[in-house]
Amino acid sequence: MRNKIPLILLGLAILAVIAWGFLPGPVPVETAAVARGRLAVTVDEEGKTRVRERYAISAPVAGHVRRIALKVGDAVAAGQVVAVLEPTRSAGLDPRGRAQAAAQAEAARAAAQAARAAVAAAAAEERLAEQELARAESLFQARFVAQAAVDQARSRRQAGQANRQAAEQNARTADYQLAVARAALIEAGRPATGGTVAVTAPVAGRVLAVPHESEGPVAAGQPLIEIGNPDSLEVVVEVLSSAAVKITAGTPVRLDRWGGEPALDAVVRVVEPAGFTKVSALGVEEQRVRVIADITTPPEVWRRLADGYRVEASFVIWQGDDVLLAPTSALFRHDGGWALFVIADGRAHLRPVRIGQRSGLAAQLLEGIREGEMVIARPDDRITDGVRVTATGR
Repeated sequence: MRNKIPLILLGLAILAVIAWGFLPGPVPVETAAVARGRLAVTVDEEGKTRVRERYAISAPVAGHVRRIALKVGDAVAAGQVVAVLEPTRSAGLDPRGRAQAAAQAEAARAAAQAARAAVAAAAAEERLAEQELARAESLFQARFVAQAAVDQARSRRQAGQANRQAAEQNARTADYQLAVARAALIEAGRPATGGTVAVTAPVAGRVLAVPHESEGPVAAGQPLIEIGNPDSLEVVVEVLSSAAVKITAGTPVRLDRWGGEPALDAVVRVVEPAGFTKVSALGVEEQRVRVIADITTPPEVWRRLADGYRVEASFVIWQGDDVLLAPTSALFRHDGGWALFVIADGRAHLRPVRIGQRSGLAAQLLEGIREGEMVIARPDDRITDGVRVTATGR
């Protein structure tokens, strides 16, 4: 029996080695240290620059505008003439329309001649009535006719005067109609007689756009040219309405990826009080609100920016300089709250925590953990309370 003890011990050792080999090894994990640092909670959206004071100059009346010589970027002084309007040019006539217009003009000319002839006839009748009145009055003085004959002669003279005046009015009307008929025969494209209208710039600035550069007809109110000061830029950002309620006037803004270095500083001036519906690139309807910010970085840094340039705006809605931080990826939901895995003695230990503010990469820890403790940065379904872990060195 004593000789079998070494064999028994050897068998037990072999069984222990085999059992140890089948035991699960430690789970490799990525770790991170809980440390204090600066945390900024931001709302990030794309925006674009816009000239703060933009003036769209339109045609005050309908007419024919001459070609605008100004180009985008040209300097404009206050009161400078930027466009000239001529009276509207006449429309063209096809052969049938021209023949009809010529016939109407001839008819109007004949009517005018007839009206003048009627004036001459009415004038002759008026002179005859005056002569008869004079004879009747002479005979009445000699007591050869009664007073009734004089009254009749006077009445005929008054009727003759009225007929002559009516004939003269008809003649003037016929002359006007003749002028209208002749105006219809004016050649197409021929400028109408009359003065031009000069359109001037209300303020000094630079040309931003020329919507109607070429010569041609314009309607009243049609845009001709836009001017403004490109050095007075503001940033317009369309943010989700759920994020806009966290932004107020005075909120600091950081402008990144504008095409230069460093990032620009800005401050919110206005959060518009009304939202609007916008369809995203994925076809989802979103309620958005325009937020307008003023650039506070000196202009010599961002002088290359101009109207309509793209920027990425980060609205800082909360920030702290000495905050206990852990990676946001280390947190997960547990029993209605938040928790993470703390590494101690080579094992993962579930630790409920209370968090505060969160950004995309880090979260503020308020209770449940101490500075310097190591946590699992990205726990997966292999990590449970008490499981052995080993750091991967990342």
